Amino acid sequence: MRFFLSLSRIANLDDMRDAARRRLPKLAFDFFDGGADRESALARNRAAFDALTLTPRVLRNVSSRSIACELFGRSWAAPLGIAPTGLANLARGGADVMLARAAAALDLPCVSSTASTTSIEAVGRAAPRHTWFQLYMPKDRAIGDDLMARARAAGAEVLVMTVDLAVPGRRDRDVRNRFSLPFRLDPAMLADFMLHPGWALDMLFGGSPRLANWEKYTAGRLSAESLAALQAQQIDASLSWADVERVRGTWSGPLLLKGVLHPDDARQARALGVDGLLVSNHGGRQLDCAPATFDALPAIRDAVGDQFALLLDGGIRHGEDIAKALRRGADFCLVGRPTLYGVAAYGQAGVEHVLRLLIDGRSRTLGLLGETSVAGLRRAAPRGLVV
Repeated sequence: MRFFLSLSRIANLDDMRDAARRRLPKLAFDFFDGGADRESALARNRAAFDALTLTPRVLRNVSSRSIACELFGRSWAAPLGIAPTGLANLARGGADVMLARAAAALDLPCVSSTASTTSIEAVGRAAPRHTWFQLYMPKDRAIGDDLMARARAAGAEVLVMTVDLAVPGRRDRDVRNRFSLPFRLDPAMLADFMLHPGWALDMLFGGSPRLANWEKYTAGRLSAESLAALQAQQIDASLSWADVERVRGTWSGPLLLKGVLHPDDARQARALGVDGLLVSNHGGRQLDCAPATFDALPAIRDAVGDQFALLLDGGIRHGEDIAKALRRGADFCLVGRPTLYGVAAYGQAGVEHVLRLLIDGRSRTLGLLGETSVAGLRRAAPRGLVV
């Protein structure tokens, strides 16, 4: 028998994942939850955080604590935001807007993806001054230029250029589930859909998720299949540092590169005028033998120095993880899957609950470590030192 906990009984992000699994059919849950190939990189992301312990200091006055921080010239309520995720409306109709509004409600940024199922214009209207845009630079550079212009017009303040998708990754769960858009229904899939009536009715009335940002470039062929095919055709194995230079010359605001794991690449990005890096292995969804982002972080920090923005995603499931990331050299963290679990299970309220669990855990960890601010935590250990 399926049952659903009230939101107040969701104590942690594992509980939220379980709630999402109960509401979603296997095809949808596995798409969000899974990783590349054997899912080794996915597991390493989590294990890297668990392997590190932090030694607290005691008898310090931590009665007044703040986890607010600054990034790219503005203040945020916490060093936390929502990472870009594709096909979010597969979790629940309107999910992209719910994610953005939840972030805005807590004064955090939300990164809208090129592969979003809601247009950047709609997301920007839903969360003004809290929307960033993630760019997959297409083979057709004119489309890329137009996507950047649309993001700027929609109010996106930061551009996040993904650079680790030279070729598509392979996810075994999706292969087994015969995942595609539109769905290729067979008796087993149809039965699973019927066992998840809330989700099925949502998809029935809302329609199969579509890659909304691509609709402008399909010459009127607006089926989900056509849109997915167009995005796949635009993946560019020839993407190079010259394209980063071109984007830097086009985008006037803060520019991040997402997917950098090697110190030499970090140095080159900084030399080209990039404003920061999102240290990421695509959530373990691309190269299965890639290092955990948390493990890659110290060498990248050493390569770029202290005065360069480093963000991290991959494996964050507790406020303690954010504290560990900051102590190891990050300035800011992004979370993806947990917010998808939240929106799948409870809508916007679920996303806000996920973010509050992380923020509250972050503040509590700060106090238990004997620190009162994000800056204090960053000063607590020299670069590269694990304590």
